[in-house]
Amino acid sequence: MSWGTELWDQFENLEKHTQWGIDFLEKYIKFVKERTEIEINYAKQLRNLSKKYQPKKNSKEEEEYKYTSCKAFQTTLTEMTDYAGQHEVISENMTLQITAELTRFVQEMKQEKKSHFHDGRKAQQHIETCWKHLEASKRRFERDCKEADRAQQYFEKMDADINVTKADVEKARQQAQARNQMADDSKSDYSSTLQKFNVEQHEHYYTHIPHIFQKLQEMEEKRIVRLCESLKIYAEVDRQVVPIIGKCLDGITKAAESIDQTHDSQLVIDAFKSGFEPPGDVEFEDFSQPMKRTISESSLSNSRSDGKPEVKFGSKSKGKLWPFIKKNKLMSLLTSPHQPPPPPPASASPSAVPNGPQSPKQQKEPLSHRLNEFMISKPKIHCFRSLKRGGAGPEDFSNLPPEQRRKKLQQKVDDLNKDIQKEIDQRDALTKMKDVYIKNPQMGDPASVDQKLAELGHNIEKLQQEVQKFQGWLAEVEGRLPARNEALRRQSGAYESQNTSAVSNCAQDRESSPDGSYTEEQSQENEVKVMTTDFDDEFDDEEPLPSIGTCKALYSFEGHNEGTISVTEGEVFHVIEEDKGDGWTRVRRNEDEEGYVPTSYVEVYLDRNAKGAMTYI
Repeated sequence: MSWGTELWDQFENLEKHTQWGIDFLEKYIKFVKERTEIEINYAKQLRNLSKKYQPKKNSKEEEEYKYTSCKAFQTTLTEMTDYAGQHEVISENMTLQITAELTRFVQEMKQEKKSHFHDGRKAQQHIETCWKHLEASKRRFERDCKEADRAQQYFEKMDADINVTKADVEKARQQAQARNQMADDSKSDYSSTLQKFNVEQHEHYYTHIPHIFQKLQEMEEKRIVRLCESLKIYAEVDRQVVPIIGKCLDGITKAAESIDQTHDSQLVIDAFKSGFEPPGDVEFEDFSQPMKRTISESSLSNSRSDGKPEVKFGSKSKGKLWPFIKKNKLMSLLTSPHQPPPPPPASASPSAVPNGPQSPKQQKEPLSHRLNEFMISKPKIHCFRSLKRGGAGPEDFSNLPPEQRRKKLQQKVDDLNKDIQKEIDQRDALTKMKDVYIKNPQMGDPASVDQKLAELGHNIEKLQQEVQKFQGWLAEVEGRLPARNEALRRQSGAYESQNTSAVSNCAQDRESSPDGSYTEEQSQENEVKVMTTDFDDEFDDEEPLPSIGTCKALYSFEGHNEGTISVTEGEVFHVIEEDKGDGWTRVRRNEDEEGYVPTSYVEVYLDRNAKGAMTYI
C-alpha cells in the first residue's frame, strides 16, 4: 500500500488531506491549551478560597485557631493549597509535554509539507514543459513536411512546363530539396524529443511522484502517531498527580480524625477562666431593729461594722465583684455613642454619652441598695489616661481578670524577650562586621556601623526596660491569684516598693478603684470617699485634648442627648478626636464646650502635623 502507486493522479486531493491533518492537530493543541487555562484558573480559585478563609495574622481570628477543630480546618485549607498546586502541575506538564511539543511539531510538518509539494509542483511543471516541447517539435515537423510537399509539387510543375526557363526549374528543384531536408531534420528532432519525453514521463509517474507521495504518506502517519502519543501523555499527566492528590485527601481525613472535643473544652476553660472565686452568701439584714453593719468575704457592702477599727487602704480586699460589675462601663463613658449616627440631614438620637464621668457620691445605705449601686453606677478609675478610645484595654491589661491578665503579661514578656534576642543577634553580627573592617580596611569603614550599633544598643535598653515593667506587673498579678503562694506575693510587693513611677501608681489605683472590668472592693466606707475625691481630682487635672484639625458643619444637628453637641450649618469647630469607624467625630466649639457629632454631617480637615492625626492615602 503506497500513495505513490495508488494515488499517482491525486496530487490536489493529497494536498487538501495533509492540510486537514495539520488543521486537526492545531485543533487538538487549542483544546489542550484551553484545558491548561481551566486548570490554572481552578488552581487560582482554590488558592484564593484557601487564602480567604485563612486566619488573619495578629487578629482575634488567629487566636481561635488554637482549637483542634479549627486546626483541622486550617489543615484542610493547607491541603487545598497543595491540591491546587497539583492542578498547576497538570497545567504545566500539559503545556510543556503536549502544547509546546505539538506546536513545534506542527511547524516542522508545515515546512515539510511545503517542501514536498514544492517538489511535486516542480516535477509537474517539468513534465508539462517536456510535453509542450514535444508538441512544438511535432507541429514543426508537420509544417516542414507540408512545405516540403508543396515545394516538390511546385518543382514538378515547373519541370513539366516547357515555357519555363532552365534556371527557374533548377531554382525550384533546389528549393524542393531544401524543404525536404528541413522535413527530414524536423522528423529527426521530433523523434528524439518524443523518446526523451517518454523517458521523462516514465520517471515522473514511476519515480518522482511516487517518491514525493511516499514522503507525504510518512509525514501523515508520523502526525497520527504523534497525536496518539499526545493522547497517552494527556492521560498520564493526570495519572501522575493522583497519588499526591490522594495524600492531600488523606491529610484532610487525618486532620478530621485529630479533632479532640475534650481538649477544645479545656481550652475554653483556659481562655475564659477569670481566677475569681464565686461570691459567698448574702447575709440577712434585719430592718426591725437597729442594725450593726458587718463585713465578710461573702458580703458586697463597702460599709464597715460599728465599733470596728478602720482597715487601712491597701489591705486585702474582702469581696470579688467581677461577676457583678458591668464590663467596660467606664469605656462607654469615654467613647462615642454606641448607636450608629443618623444619615444626613435627619437628626440623630445617640445614646447618652457624658463628656466626662461624674464622681458618684458614696453614702451609707442598706446592702440591697449598695448591691444595686454596684450594678448601675459608673465605676471609678485613677489610671484614666491609660485607656484608649474604641474599647482598647490599658497597657498592663488591668481590664482583664487576674488569670487572663497573667497570661497576657506572660505572653508580652515572651514577645519582648524574642525582640531583645533579635536585636542582640543583629548587634553581634554588626560587631563581627566591624571587626572585619578593622582588620581589613579595604573592605569597609569601621565607623560606618557605629551609628547602627548605637541604635541597636538603645533599642535593647528600651526593650529591657519594657520587660522589667511587664515583669513587675506579672509579679503583681501572680501575687494576687489565690493559687499562688506567699513567696510570689512578697516578690510582687518588693517590686512594687522599688518602682515609684506611674506604673506603680497605676497599680495602686487599680487596687482601690475599678477600671471598668473588675475591682477588689475595700471594706471601709471612709476610704471609698477618699478615693472618690482622688477620682474627681484626676478629672480636674486632666488636660484638654489637643486639636488635630478643623471641620465645617454641612448640615444642622440637634444634640439633645448628653455627649453630643448641637451644630448649625456652616459652623466651624476644632477636631479633637477623629472617627474611629463608629461614625462619630469629637469636636470642640470653645475651651469648655465639646461633644460628638455625626461624621457624615461635617467636612473634616485634619492637620497632618498634629499628634494623633491619621494620614489618608
